[in-house]
Amino acid sequence: MRTRVAVMAIIVEKPEAVEQMNTLLHGYAPYIIGRMGIPHRQRGINLVSVALDAPQDAIAALAGKLGNVEGLSVKTA
Repeated sequence: MRTRVAVMAIIVEKPEAVEQMNTLLHGYAPYIIGRMGIPHRQRGINLVSVALDAPQDAIAALAGKLGNVEGLSVKTA
């Protein structure tokens, strides 16, 4: 199966979305290379970047699931 390297940027605008985000990311753990979270206290948000090496379908599925969580914004490159 062919994989792609991608970076997913997640903006957490509502703290209550974090538990659901972590649950989804845990389900894709075999594909995750690394993850970094940065709080932006002045704006009251958190920025999370996730590096992945996964099939395109898995990347798209994870982005879609995360994008459906209220309080999260997701972009993938």
